[in-house]
Amino acid sequence: MSSVTLSDDSSRLGPEERGVALARMAEEVFDVVVVGGGVTGSGCALDAASRGLTVALVEARDFASGTSSRSSKLIHGGLRYLEQQNFGLVREALRERSLLLNVLAPHLVRPVPFLYPLTGRAWERAYVGAGMLLYDGLGGYKGLHRHRHLTKRAALRLAPALAPGSLIGAIQYYDAQVDDARHTMTVARTAAQYGAAVASNAEVIGFLREGERVTGVRVRDGHSGEEIVVRAREVINAAGVWTDDLQHLVGERGKFKVRASKGVHLVVPRDRIQLDTGLILRTETSVLFVIPWGRHWIVGTTDTDWTLDKAHPAASRTDIDGVLAHVNRALAQPLTHEDVEGVYAGLRPLLTGESESTSQLSREHTVAVPVPGLVAVAGGKYTTYRVMARDAVDAAARSLDKAVPPSCTDVTELVGAAGFRALFNGRERLASRSGMHPARIEHLLGRYGARIDDLLTEVAERPDLGQPLEGAEDYMRVEVRYAASHEGAQHLEDVLTRRTHISIETWDRGLTSAEPAAQLMAEVLNWSDEQIEREVDNYRARVEAERRSQEQPDDLAADTARTSAPDVRAARSDTDSTARRLKTARGPQTATARHAGEGLAP
Repeated sequence: MSSVTLSDDSSRLGPEERGVALARMAEEVFDVVVVGGGVTGSGCALDAASRGLTVALVEARDFASGTSSRSSKLIHGGLRYLEQQNFGLVREALRERSLLLNVLAPHLVRPVPFLYPLTGRAWERAYVGAGMLLYDGLGGYKGLHRHRHLTKRAALRLAPALAPGSLIGAIQYYDAQVDDARHTMTVARTAAQYGAAVASNAEVIGFLREGERVTGVRVRDGHSGEEIVVRAREVINAAGVWTDDLQHLVGERGKFKVRASKGVHLVVPRDRIQLDTGLILRTETSVLFVIPWGRHWIVGTTDTDWTLDKAHPAASRTDIDGVLAHVNRALAQPLTHEDVEGVYAGLRPLLTGESESTSQLSREHTVAVPVPGLVAVAGGKYTTYRVMARDAVDAAARSLDKAVPPSCTDVTELVGAAGFRALFNGRERLASRSGMHPARIEHLLGRYGARIDDLLTEVAERPDLGQPLEGAEDYMRVEVRYAASHEGAQHLEDVLTRRTHISIETWDRGLTSAEPAAQLMAEVLNWSDEQIEREVDNYRARVEAERRSQEQPDDLAADTARTSAPDVRAARSDTDSTARRLKTARGPQTATARHAGEGLAP
């Protein structure tokens, strides 16, 4: 197997860069340590690093392995929040949408049209139209078309899949979408580019304390098992749905509580629903989206309480039946279970505080200082991650004994953004130079932006890497290798579920791609034949468990089926018992428990 050497790319998250980051964590005293590698935690690391602070970011599983890879993949203001007259949240979210589309990540965030069918109430067109007018106004129009009113005939031309009796007309408007897992990883890479020490598979197992003040964390390297003491002036808890679990380790009562709400999405082939636009449909309690996603549609979501395994939330057959029933009310040709390629379930962190003011926050975020030296941030929505991060770092900065510049992430482009538009305009030239089809160049530009040259250079040196990945022809072999060498992927599931979306975009859930992808990763990560076999076997077991869970009638049965698969990141045998007790000691005090992705493992 070939080895990887350090490059001049300071954003690179390869295996050697991870080793350097862990060594730094053992030696330095950081201004800020961020716990949790979801979009909010990665955003905190970027915000702090871009202010000139010294930063460490630790993630126990993979970047975006929790909530941040299982969203509806929308960057939007939220029409239902507008209807609730939460104008501040909508305005804030639409401002962030504009920044992401036009400044921060134009290579990752793109416009998407939606059709809102009108169902026959005489006042509905005026009511919804007024809301759309306000939505456009709050959004400032930048990068997106304004809404437009459509007759029934015009709407059916755009959406022939709709049952003619399900609408009398429609309104079309625009929002934006993002590859959430890729965006989160790119935020983490950008934090590394500005000097943050970034490490995934680095499990927080305790807090350091001097008296009442938190002074750092204890981290276990998931590869070596070595424990590292990471000292910091401030620690930020950005653990998402695991916020309460992490707070319990400190031995102090938190300022708010977080409830997990499960959302289930289905993925179906593009030809199963004849639409030239996305859809937004009203349900009894919320809305249902049909979202264009490459050669697929994403259909969802649900909103139900979840109190079981947080690392692997499971979709039951009841969940799937519910999504199908809701979308089929509007379709001329109903979808069936046989049309479903992929299913994923994610957990939203909703605030349910102990006072009336926090219990009403819901999708708004809050920042608190439960004990000196510890800042907690929770709630919010994916679109407003940058604002959440800014507010959390502001709170941490107030306790630092030095002047800290204000946040500049509103003008800080993510890795791959600089020069993207010029490269996209010259994509035919890139195709000619590389010998690739223009469609392949567009695909790479839409995932890597200006970093496309990294991949084209590898393909020039090894033409076999320019071939499609077996079993998943939308992706190229070079993307798998690059995921391991530059994007922090350390396990096969990281590549098949987050660096790509093969696990939900192929009928076999990525089983055909598993072995060739593992072979490519092995070149970078120096896996033995036994390790390759173990990674493939673990992935196959994961797919089998997910499929079983999706045949179960309820959450408990689905959870039991899903958690029957071995966890590729399973900790040592003493972890579960350790997770159930707190340890304190004189001097630097510690409290220990098992921690996992964007929060704590079950």
